[in-house]
Amino acid sequence: MIMKAHPKLSVQQQCDLLSIHRSGLYYQPKKTTKQNRELMLLIDKQYLQKPYYGVYRMWEWLQKDKGCKVNIKRIRRLYRLMGLEAIGPKPNTSKPAPGHRVYPYLLKNLLITRSNQVWATDLTYVPMQNGFLYLMAIIDLKSRYVLNWSVSNTMDAKWCADVFRETVRMYCAPEILNTDQGSQFTSEVFTKAVIEEAGVKLSMDGKGRAIDNVFIERLWRSVKYEYLYLNPPADGIELYTGLKGWFTEYNTERRHKSLNGEVPKSVYYAMNQQAPEAA
Repeated sequence: MIMKAHPKLSVQQQCDLLSIHRSGLYYQPKKTTKQNRELMLLIDKQYLQKPYYGVYRMWEWLQKDKGCKVNIKRIRRLYRLMGLEAIGPKPNTSKPAPGHRVYPYLLKNLLITRSNQVWATDLTYVPMQNGFLYLMAIIDLKSRYVLNWSVSNTMDAKWCADVFRETVRMYCAPEILNTDQGSQFTSEVFTKAVIEEAGVKLSMDGKGRAIDNVFIERLWRSVKYEYLYLNPPADGIELYTGLKGWFTEYNTERRHKSLNGEVPKSVYYAMNQQAPEAA
């Protein structure tokens, strides 16, 4: 379907014509053992409900409540692989690692009154039939509108930066982008795209804070329980198709009490008349 050596059309142009995202084309699920897939699914579901569970408490829950005979070292490896970290105070969390610049948290007491005032972004683990991928989404906090999303088989800073650049091209830049302190978002590759290229203020959640990115955390819970856990996709193309349908429905049909019963897309465009290059 896609010709990498097409004489006239680039791969991106071919993907655009076929309505296929490049991430769905290139990224195959990361392979892992059946036991790891089963453990990761259990961990993911429990972590969505109890994000304060660290490695030890998760291992204890798996052992005693789920009857899983697994050592704690494996759970620690899976936490790293899934990009998970327990919410809650930790020793020396205010002390940044070498080369890690911590940007100030800008949302405290900030009244968000319009679209494109504040965006938020995050990554999450995506379970699949024979492996897993990672999902990134960018959401407008005032309207709850999911502006853009992408999948990858690595939590790569360049991928995150490219998704942000693409979103800015589609919708123009926000005033503030809020992220957590994950290595992807603190990397020079990502911060350069946000601050130097787009002129956006970067806000970072304090480590251990449970409510800083609450809206996008709710988004992860919804997409996983309503789609991914019910219908684990087999490959990147199937995942893209399923996510595209789910996010379209979320943006155009789901009514929010906090939006006075309106849907995210209507609220976003009521406050922002600039249409994107691609919906």
